[in-house]
Amino acid sequence: MKQPVRNTLIPGIIAVFLVVVPALLIRAGMINAYYAQVLISAGINTIMAISVNVVVGITGQLSLGQAGFMAIGAYACMFFSGDLGLPLPLGLLLAALVAAFAGFLIGFPSLKLTGDYLAIVTLGFGEIIRVLLTNLKSITEGPDGKKFTTILQDINSGPFLSFLVVIGSLALIVVLLHNFLRSTYGRAIFAVREDEIAANSSGINIFRYKMIAFVIGAFIAGIGGSLYAMFIGFINPDMASFSKSIDYLIYVVLGGMGSMTGTIIATYSLYMLQEFLRFLQNYRLLIYPVILILVMIFRPQGLMGMKELSFVRLTRRFVRFSRKLLMRYSGKAE
Repeated sequence: MKQPVRNTLIPGIIAVFLVVVPALLIRAGMINAYYAQVLISAGINTIMAISVNVVVGITGQLSLGQAGFMAIGAYACMFFSGDLGLPLPLGLLLAALVAAFAGFLIGFPSLKLTGDYLAIVTLGFGEIIRVLLTNLKSITEGPDGKKFTTILQDINSGPFLSFLVVIGSLALIVVLLHNFLRSTYGRAIFAVREDEIAANSSGINIFRYKMIAFVIGAFIAGIGGSLYAMFIGFINPDMASFSKSIDYLIYVVLGGMGSMTGTIIATYSLYMLQEFLRFLQNYRLLIYPVILILVMIFRPQGLMGMKELSFVRLTRRFVRFSRKLLMRYSGKAE
């Protein structure tokens, strides 16, 4: 098997396995509805953390308004699939495209800035979205929020369908984004992150590749917002708050700036830890800052740093180890 095909096929097979097997366990009742909802909610938060990682970790641009794109995606999905009655997959895609277009509009003037200035602009963008959603009562029903009923909340479908949709979308995003980052576009984005001056001297259009990454991050955030609306069935303007953007940024920092694997591990670990510590009530909120302080002291680069967990390498090692065991025991049998 050729290496490019193998590098795409093996992660794809593992992604399908990680989606289908837990879904079947949920269907069989071996994973109850509560833990299934925790896994689904963690999956939505992971999608949002990946969208932040695309901008902050992979491109090296500090953005503090990613929750605004999530809110745009959620409200747009409600409009397309709820008010207009379009099918959910089509509504999700259109909502993500609306969020991507919003990313283009905000990125065109702001990506010419760097560092703290870009962070301030994106922070202001998130607050503008929150204020607009609060005051456009004829469309968004104001601060009281808006309800949205989909088949994902149908008691007959249970968490099985929701898990397949949310975690399947997460797996698809990870596989496609991984392949994109291995392309020439991805290499150019990495070059911009490492040294803009050197990248510019090599003929790389810095603004263009920043814009591509920013729009992709907004598109993924739109998907996360749409899935949130489909699964939760209720949204309000607080989705675009500054604290939400900081939560997603914390996942990225703890997992490792630029590492999708680290982002996934950190998001699921922190979210599930928060759920398991509910018996501590409000004291469980102290876990986040304590973990963040400890990581910044002992592991400032995050859990994974910039490294990725390679399923291809792990599969190769497993096959090599299995062959050695087979040869050893077959020799003893003789």
